[in-house]
Amino acid sequence: MRAAVVRTFGGPEAVEIAEVPVPEPGSRQVRIKVAAGALNPVDAGVRSGFFGGAGKTLGLGWDVAGTVDAVGVAAAWQVGDPVVALAAGVADPVGAHAEYVVVATDAVAVAPAAVDAVHAGTLPLNGLTALQALELLDLAPGQSLLVTGAAGAVGGFAVQLAAHRGIEVTGQARAADEELVRSLGAAHFTSEGVPPGSVDAVLDAAVLGEAALEWVRDGGAYAGVRPGAFPGSVRGVRTGAVEVAADGAGLAELVRLVDEGVLTLRVAETYPLAEAAKAHARLGEGGVRGRLVLVP
Repeated sequence: MRAAVVRTFGGPEAVEIAEVPVPEPGSRQVRIKVAAGALNPVDAGVRSGFFGGAGKTLGLGWDVAGTVDAVGVAAAWQVGDPVVALAAGVADPVGAHAEYVVVATDAVAVAPAAVDAVHAGTLPLNGLTALQALELLDLAPGQSLLVTGAAGAVGGFAVQLAAHRGIEVTGQARAADEELVRSLGAAHFTSEGVPPGSVDAVLDAAVLGEAALEWVRDGGAYAGVRPGAFPGSVRGVRTGAVEVAADGAGLAELVRLVDEGVLTLRVAETYPLAEAAKAHARLGEGGVRGRLVLVP
């Protein structure tokens, strides 16, 4: 089968389409025939060597939408089931940007019925990141949350999820994105910041760090989206960062919200798997609203 991999670190030109063996599912695993999967900044990080792994062949792709193609023992899924899954990992030889991928059975959820596979392939990584970051913050209805990078993939999901929970959301993004951010459910918008100490929590999808921490009230909470990349606690503010993990139950909840119209799945452009390097180049240009999606 074909898979997008990197053998040497570098720019988009480092992405190769390689012929690799079709993976076989083990116990409590399923093999998915991939229909679509989003390209994310983490893939650019793997490609550039940010996560290490020099001298190895590294697979790309974390998001997958497709159909179950084969099952291992006690897999709890049936061949032909339409599914979405998170194929988490930065050091695996094959990722989700491939014709087939094997994942743990508990990383899988039934695919949304309301959207096609291309849109469904944008949900797992960014949706779970937003969901798990909100779990870190542990806010109650009526509390206030500022989401930085609110027009982006993680930020957009965070705005919608938080607003759905009755949290008062302020979205921070470029001025040109105000209409989009408000349409996602933000009660307030800023293109700069808010007065120091004026919100209960910040979900820092734009990775502003200490600047965003200043906006949190004493004793509030801060959640980043890059493992290990968060400021130290000050003024009693809890700080941390989500390290996104595969979670089929959480993903199923996100799928339900997609089907109910609570979550919006945004696709910017699609590329055939063979043009993965071109998609990486487009991602590097920035300014993408919605995800770039690879289709085998």
